Amino acid sequence: MASGLLMLLDDIATILDDIAILTKVAAKKTAGVLGDDLALNAQQVTGVDARRELPVVWAVAKGSLLNKAILVPCALGLSALLPWSITPLLIIGGLYLCFEGCEKLAHRYLHRHEAEQHKKALG
Repeated sequence: MASGLLMLLDDIATILDDIAILTKVAAKKTAGVLGDDLALNAQQVTGVDARRELPVVWAVAKGSLLNKAILVPCALGLSALLPWSITPLLIIGGLYLCFEGCEKLAHRYLHRHEAEQHKKALG
């Protein structure tokens, strides 16, 4: 009977270990989303006076909260009322992101000389 209890505790420990590993993996994957949520990086703050950095970050945070206050209820309502529409909307969003990526690559390779001239003009 004691061996059965020890085996049960061993199984529970194994499951908890698996949960800890999966939690770590999920945290790593969502860290990018949380960092991206601010939509603010070092390039956008470069050249801003130190006294202005916090107001800029605060303005971005307020805008992000406003977007969440609008988008989260809309997404919940959409999934409750029209659950079949989620997949087509995600596909449309993915296609739009593919279009934006292709456009960025095309601009980089088709307008390379303009970018070089712009860099030379800046010094």
